[in-house]
Amino acid sequence: MTENQRHIAIIGAGFAGLSAAWDLVKNGQKVSIFEASAEPGGLASGFKEPHWDWSVERFYHHWFQTDSHLLGLIEELGWSDQVLYPRPVSVMYHKGKFYPFDSIPAALAYPGLGFGFNKIRFGLVGVYLKLTKNWRALEKTTTDAWMRKYAGSKVYESMWQPMMIGKFGENWHDKVSMAWMWARLHVRTTRLGTFRGGFQVFADRFAGKLEEAGVAIRYKTPVKTLQRRENGKISVELGEGQTESFDQVLVTLSPGMMAEMAPDLPSDYLAGLRNLKSMGAVVMTVSIKHPLSPEGYYWYNIPKQAGYPFLSLVEHTNFLKPEYFGGDHILYIGDYLETDHPNFSKSDEELAEEFLPHLTKINPNFTRDWVNKIWVSKTAYAQPIPLPNHSAVIPKIETPIPGLYFASMSQVYPWDRGTNFAVEIGRRAAKLMLR
Repeated sequence: MTENQRHIAIIGAGFAGLSAAWDLVKNGQKVSIFEASAEPGGLASGFKEPHWDWSVERFYHHWFQTDSHLLGLIEELGWSDQVLYPRPVSVMYHKGKFYPFDSIPAALAYPGLGFGFNKIRFGLVGVYLKLTKNWRALEKTTTDAWMRKYAGSKVYESMWQPMMIGKFGENWHDKVSMAWMWARLHVRTTRLGTFRGGFQVFADRFAGKLEEAGVAIRYKTPVKTLQRRENGKISVELGEGQTESFDQVLVTLSPGMMAEMAPDLPSDYLAGLRNLKSMGAVVMTVSIKHPLSPEGYYWYNIPKQAGYPFLSLVEHTNFLKPEYFGGDHILYIGDYLETDHPNFSKSDEELAEEFLPHLTKINPNFTRDWVNKIWVSKTAYAQPIPLPNHSAVIPKIETPIPGLYFASMSQVYPWDRGTNFAVEIGRRAAKLMLR
């Protein structure tokens, strides 16, 4: 090692960890990444059947045209020509039917908004949130209170409240900061993008590029604890008595895992980590023999009151061609849930028995023998819950332990979780570490 070179450990090979490693190694640092699973990508990782050309993400992902951090990184890597932007159709539920809702004309035609004044209020609120940049004023109140005041209860209950209940559950939907909703509406686009071959292909290629640059990525290597030693080094315990020392460590896991991993953090910082709220997710991926949606719809937004036992139904092969998956048609059936929800303990078959019969509401011809294979993915940390004035309780990336850094989805606020802001916070952490 050179005189000014530090040996840095990154915990987690998701998009944040990989992005931080990219900037650190480019600036002459020695970097080791520890990843508990067998592949890079984190929550955006995927899997692939032998007869598929593309991988499928375990938790459905896509990119927006405004995802400047992610797309900027891809441009740096020279892979911009590998980003595709198909144009799928998303639909909203109203009184037993689904209606396209992916353009201004479609929104104006959506019957759930009623007529006249309600549609004008919906349009004005949308324009305001697109144009304003003053999210700090919005974070003082909840989405529920602000929307009812300015969009009206009719518009809110038809449009946004079902999404809030689906995403944050009965306990939290009316307590979420309006700044979170502002961020969703401020930057998102109707055009959705992906990487040629799937997100796992991007993660694998990115990890390969890092290894070529000298980064050591150690898969199937979970980290147990982190401690600062008297010599100023951070000790990383890997289990079975094995420890390694580093000049700096960046943890890119959930706040709860960070609190468990670094119990020597000051009590106020630990309390801040443990007090952060989040939702988990249960996602079933289903390979079927025939297309499900008769109209070719991609994303079904389903309110809880409609009687489905899940929030979203996504026909992935109405976004990407079935030919990429050997002619199979791929569905995602997903839900955000509190981690004590029974679905986290149900078997794959129990969930299939609960979910699959509802597919006949989309296509009456669907039968169980359409199904080729089922996969179920579960995570306890999928969607942070930002309450009003969340900016005041975000844990600092630079923790009180010198040399120990933390970057998670809960710190990208007011922006929503996703690969774009995982890249942003990973690179922001690297900048602080280099300083």
